[in-house]
Amino acid sequence: MLQSVNLRDYMLPNPVKVRPEDNILDAMRVIIDNKISGVCVVDADGNLVGILSEMDCLRAVLGAIYNNNNIGIVREHMASDNLVVANPNEDIVSVAEDMLRKNKRRRPVVENGKLIGQITCRQLLSAVMKFRS
Repeated sequence: MLQSVNLRDYMLPNPVKVRPEDNILDAMRVIIDNKISGVCVVDADGNLVGILSEMDCLRAVLGAIYNNNNIGIVREHMASDNLVVANPNEDIVSVAEDMLRKNKRRRPVVENGKLIGQITCRQLLSAVMKFRS
């Protein structure tokens, strides 16, 4: 079945990203236009500082409607504590097992603090199909 392979070979380089100071509506447009379920949030130096999901955006929109206030910026709604990231040299099988265990669809790939890629369920499925051929 799936052999142990380096994550770097299957990650998406240059994942879609937004900045912490971006408006949530702009981040939502990025998510919708790219047909993805969430984005990585990076600072001006390319350091990963958070993750913003569709659910975070929905929560922000509903909160703004309920409280009758502005929707806000990414920093106010992104997940930023205890981010689980992968190293590009990790084994893809280990990362896949951990993603399943934690019920996460994506994992940022970070090297020296910088976001260099992302691994998603789709890339994992592609790796399986490659080795099945």
